[in-house]
Amino acid sequence: MLVPWALVVLVPLVWILASSLKTNEEIYNDPFGLPGELRLGVYVDAWQQANIGAFFTNTVIVVSGGVVLTMLLSVMTAYVMARYPFPGSRVLYWLYLAGMTFPVFLAIVPLVRIVQGLGLFATNLGLVLVYAAFSLPFSIFFLTGFFRTLPKELAEAAFLDGAGHFGVFFRIMLPLARPGLISIGVFNVLGQWNQFLLPQVLNPQQDEERSNFVLSQGLAALALGENYETSPTSMAQLFAGLIISMLPVLIVYVLFQRQVQEGLSAGALK
Repeated sequence: MLVPWALVVLVPLVWILASSLKTNEEIYNDPFGLPGELRLGVYVDAWQQANIGAFFTNTVIVVSGGVVLTMLLSVMTAYVMARYPFPGSRVLYWLYLAGMTFPVFLAIVPLVRIVQGLGLFATNLGLVLVYAAFSLPFSIFFLTGFFRTLPKELAEAAFLDGAGHFGVFFRIMLPLARPGLISIGVFNVLGQWNQFLLPQVLNPQQDEERSNFVLSQGLAALALGENYETSPTSMAQLFAGLIISMLPVLIVYVLFQRQVQEGLSAGALK
């Protein structure tokens, strides 16, 4: 069962990699063949001429800000929800859960009005805030359940030793919650890195070079074929851009896959 699944995943990746090293003529005439020579310069052309470098930089800035803000807010909210019940906490928790079921398409028009009203339309900060807002419900849901699995005895022992609430949170609970934090962090990186609808609506083109675009927007613009056949390797530049966009998320998952598995199974095992 795993062999066919591995082929389904790997064959398209290998095809994209091979296509990124071809000329336009080779891609059209022999789409499934190997490149005639190793043209690593295509990646340089994609980074500079196709403006992939600017798209990549914008994506890194937006995703880094969105993930950091999401983690900061969700971890504190989830800890309070799990450890300090207060009147209305259950209602608030279910409201967060309801946010997971709310289709983003229904929020597009009011979202645009709000972002425009804040003066953040077509800005990286506007995307950061919106990314964090849409990532919070699942992050809070996941981390609340994870914090509930952690032993209360450790926190009680820390209180007896004179630690305050902040000390217990930062010195005891956060280190124990590391697998869960890594898991939800990876999920947020993947989700925000691949986001397309929100930047497409909230980050329209501002100049001829599309210098404000993130990767998903930039690659889509290249695929639409506007001024596309500008060089013998312009098709390969699109495939090179796809490889560049995939590498960061693949690296993140490969580095943290064990922690992700531990975080997903911790609640069930405890």
